[in-house]
Amino acid sequence: MLAQTVLTVLIVLLVFLPPYWPRELAFVGIPLAAVGAVGFVWAARTMGKSLTPYPRPRETGELVLRGPYRILRHPIYVSGFLFFLGVGLSSSLPATLGALALGTLWWRKAGVEEGHLLARFPEYEDYRERVKI
Repeated sequence: MLAQTVLTVLIVLLVFLPPYWPRELAFVGIPLAAVGAVGFVWAARTMGKSLTPYPRPRETGELVLRGPYRILRHPIYVSGFLFFLGVGLSSSLPATLGALALGTLWWRKAGVEEGHLLARFPEYEDYRERVKI
């Protein structure tokens, strides 16, 4: 949790450090960030009271299989990564590298989370077989 918070703040700061990307790259970065923001809000709202920043599901949480979770197993991580990658591509190389580091952290966190979900929800194995990404 601390690492993702530090990386998120760091990316915001790295936006202001050179070398900067050419302005034309903003035509890719801004739409990518917008798609990421919309996807993040959709996934977070779909999770509702089951949403937690930790990889272990809430005691009172449910296994959410609707909304963006029909398409992706970890839409919050994917959307968050797209958002920060878009921000990085719209600004600077250091911010883009920070986004890649955050994406790597979330990829590892998703693996830990999958172990907790399998232990808590027996039906998660079938879901994992249906939703590959």
